[in-house]
Amino acid sequence: MDGKKYINRILFLFTHLSNNNKILVLSVFVSIIASLAAILLKISVHTMNEILQKAFPENDYNYLYLAFPIIGITITVLFVKFFVKDDLSHGVSKVLYAIARNNGKLKVHHTYSSIVASTLTVGFGGSVGLEAPITLTGSAIGSRLGIFFKLNTKSTITLVACGATAAVAAIFNAPIAGVVFAIEVLMLDLTITSAFPLLVSAVTAMSMSYILLGHSIMFDNIGKISDFAIENLPIYAILGLVTGLYSLYFMRMSASIESVFKKMKKQWLKILIGGVLLSVLIFLFPSFYGEGYEALSNIMNGHLSYLFQNSPFYDWQYNDFLLLAFLFFLLMFKTFATAFTTGAGGIGGVFAPSLFLGGIAGCLVATFINTFFDTHLPVLNFILAGMSGVMGSVMKAPLTAIFLIAEISGGYQLFVPLMLTTLISCCIFYPFEKYSVYTKSLAAEGNLITHHKDKHALSLLNVENLIENNFVTVNPDATIRDLLPAIEQSVRNIFPLVDAQQRFYGIVILDDVRSLIFHEEKYDMPLKDVAFFPTTSVTPDEKMISVVEKFRQSGLYNMIVIDENNIYYGFISRANVFSTYREIIEEISED
Repeated sequence: MDGKKYINRILFLFTHLSNNNKILVLSVFVSIIASLAAILLKISVHTMNEILQKAFPENDYNYLYLAFPIIGITITVLFVKFFVKDDLSHGVSKVLYAIARNNGKLKVHHTYSSIVASTLTVGFGGSVGLEAPITLTGSAIGSRLGIFFKLNTKSTITLVACGATAAVAAIFNAPIAGVVFAIEVLMLDLTITSAFPLLVSAVTAMSMSYILLGHSIMFDNIGKISDFAIENLPIYAILGLVTGLYSLYFMRMSASIESVFKKMKKQWLKILIGGVLLSVLIFLFPSFYGEGYEALSNIMNGHLSYLFQNSPFYDWQYNDFLLLAFLFFLLMFKTFATAFTTGAGGIGGVFAPSLFLGGIAGCLVATFINTFFDTHLPVLNFILAGMSGVMGSVMKAPLTAIFLIAEISGGYQLFVPLMLTTLISCCIFYPFEKYSVYTKSLAAEGNLITHHKDKHALSLLNVENLIENNFVTVNPDATIRDLLPAIEQSVRNIFPLVDAQQRFYGIVILDDVRSLIFHEEKYDMPLKDVAFFPTTSVTPDEKMISVVEKFRQSGLYNMIVIDENNIYYGFISRANVFSTYREIIEEISED
């Protein structure tokens, strides 16, 4: 009983805090829970990988690679279908959708379902990353706390971003990158009051990582980073060109493969085809197993032989030309492995694959030049720059990529080559791909989050919620005589012609019949003779940005709302849209 009283007292004190202080307090709780979830996920997957991958000596084939991915994807699909009963793919995209279209509200199961599903997928070898699922989990924790304490939209979205910040900061032990990720990828508008909770989340998550896992989280004891050499800038520029072109290949090829799987109606066929193809690729290239961070860590230390363990190409490591060919094959086929994983039903993101591919690209460029031009380029530096180049392009988050690589490597002296490589990569990528890997599907659906406050406010408006029904309808076969009672009881000057099945036939404007109602001999005139069918209309599910554009182009103050079958719903008015829009702007701008 005393414990219950104590909890009630804490809740009482909390409810009397100012809104900003509530968010600061909650950001700590969000960060602790999200970072614990991230750490638990990493440990679980790492332990599972170690158990499954150590079955054979490094120079023998591991035929279990042909079975593990299929088993993992199958269990994942069964878990999602029978327990979650919801779509779990594209975690970061779901967070963006929640911010753009659902006031930051995420479902309760998102607090746990993604990390369970991704553990099963990646633990058994699925060639995807854990960052997107854990970002969704952290964001969902922030969202549910905001809903529980009945915070406004702005505050709830801030807690969503705090959860994402904590997830990235905890996984990589990179607090700055966590904050920049939330601002660059998720946040709508950065203010002082929203920056403080993000900083609190980043520091809290980093502290949890230090306490539970120690100093190094992602890459243990990587090799020595050489000082930046100005004469190598042209090579970094070449690497930027390579990573930019490769990012285009990755985006286009991934989208093509996923579209093929989406056309398959039977889930078992997706698992069979995707699982078998993925298993074959992992058998040929064991470094595709799981996230790929262990492979990255080894090549950063100069242990390229790790890439050949359990591979049929084991002897290729002893020939310079075959080594380069092997690295090229890794670049070409890793994209397939990632797409096969998600296409078959596995759960994971592209965060880790983009880092893996960038590292391989940097290693390939530096090794190629050292081999053919007898130079001594620091391969590690180029691996790190390549990671930043691919990640910054694919995610359209160059600042996140630069700060993340600098933090996880401690290579702050590489800021100039990181910036140059990422800049050139993005300049190559951006003209051909308008959207990032996270926003492409949302943009196609018209649900893309935007950093423009006005467009975000419009995206929160819903046509169905703004429909006005205080218009008196008249039967299409009615006459002027039948219209008189409608005029008497109506407060509007518009009269839609609607039959008993709610089919719409046109509009009668009071001004058009004003002269007729004073001439009794005109009373038998059919209303259809004076009605007109509007050239501009709105559907009930139309996006509000489109509605506003129609108001602008037509100059109308009211527009009819009908569906594709001409079923009448009501009208939407310019004044009501503007009034509701202003209310949302005030709410999301509240500091």
